[in-house]
Amino acid sequence: MLEEIKKRIDALIGKIESAWDKLNVNQKIENSAQISNLMQESDFWNDSVEAQKVAKKQAQIENQIKPWIEIREKINEIRELAKLNDSSLAVEIEGQVKILEDEFEKLEYNLLLRGKYDENDAIISIHAGAGGTDAQDWSQMLERMYIRWAEAQKNEVKIIDESPGEEAGIKSATMSISGPYAYGKLKGERGVHRLVRLSPFNADHLRQTSFALVEILPQIEEPDEVKIDEKDLKIDVFRAGGHGGQSVNTTDSAVRITHIPTSINVSIQNERSQLQNKETALKVLRSKLAQLAEEQHKETIAELKGPTKEAAWGNQIRNYVMHPYTLVKDTRIKYEEKDVQKVLDGKIDGFIEAFLRAQIGKD
Repeated sequence: MLEEIKKRIDALIGKIESAWDKLNVNQKIENSAQISNLMQESDFWNDSVEAQKVAKKQAQIENQIKPWIEIREKINEIRELAKLNDSSLAVEIEGQVKILEDEFEKLEYNLLLRGKYDENDAIISIHAGAGGTDAQDWSQMLERMYIRWAEAQKNEVKIIDESPGEEAGIKSATMSISGPYAYGKLKGERGVHRLVRLSPFNADHLRQTSFALVEILPQIEEPDEVKIDEKDLKIDVFRAGGHGGQSVNTTDSAVRITHIPTSINVSIQNERSQLQNKETALKVLRSKLAQLAEEQHKETIAELKGPTKEAAWGNQIRNYVMHPYTLVKDTRIKYEEKDVQKVLDGKIDGFIEAFLRAQIGKD
C-alpha cells in the first residue's frame, strides 16, 4: 500500500513542479522580496498614493504565491514521512495525500489564467440594449449578479459610474472589481446577454426579450502600460447629471474623454471633482485600449483601427430563459445550467471555468 501511495506522491510533486514553473512562482517570490525591502525603507509612505499602489501589488503577489508555497511544503513533508516505510502510517499518509490532491485540483485552475492581463483587477461596464425598460431592469440584474459574485470571492467592488433608467433599472453602469485574477476570471463574460421572461413592466404581462452588453476590461493602473498621445484625446467637461456642454470651474463637473483615432469615449461623473473624474476616465480608457490592442494583436495604440465588431451589438453569448422554462446557456461553449435564479444570485463559476477550459489550445 505504501508503494502505491509513494507513486501518488511522486506524481503530485511532478504536477506541482510543472505548475510552479508555468506560473513563474520563483520570479514572483523574488518580486515579492524586492517589494518587501522597498516597503521597509523609511521614506516609503511619504507618497501615500504611490505607496498604496505598491502595497496592493504586494498583496496580489502574496495571494498568488502563498497557496503554491504551502502545498509544495506539505507534499515534501509527506514524502519524507512516507520514506520511513512505516505501514502503520499508511492510512494517515493516504488521507493527507488525498487532501493535497484535492487542493491541487483547485489550484490547477490558475493555469487557465496566464493571459497578459489575467492577473489584473477588472472593470465591468454594462449597457442596456434593445428592450426598453425591461432592458434597463435587466442591466441592473446583471450588475447585481456580478456584485454578488465578487462578494462571494471576497473581492472589492467599487461603482465608478452609473446612469439610472427613466422608470426602473439602469441605462449603464461601470464598476471595478479588485481581487486575484479578477480580469482573467471575468473576461469570458464579455458580450451580449439576452433575457427572456414575462415582463413586469407591461399590463398584459407578456413574454419579453431584453438585451444588455457587458464589457470586461483589465484595469490598467500604470499609465506607462498603455501610452496615449495627448493630441489624440478630446476632453469635454459638463455638469454632472446634465446632458453635456462646456463647463469650467465646477467642483461636480463630469468628464467625457474621446480617443479620436478609435472613436472610443468614456464619460465619468460619479467622482467628487473634475480632476478625479478625469483620472478615472483615463484609467477606463487605458483599459479599453489595452484590451483592443490585445484583440487586434497590435504593439502600439497608434496602430489601432477602432473597436472590433465583437465589441459592438451582435449575437448574444448567453441566454437567460425564465419563461416558458428555466435555463441559462452559453451559446459559444454550450455549457448550461437550469437554475436561473442561482446564476442571477452570482453563482457563475461554472460558466467561468467552462469558458476558460474551452479556450485551452485556442490562444
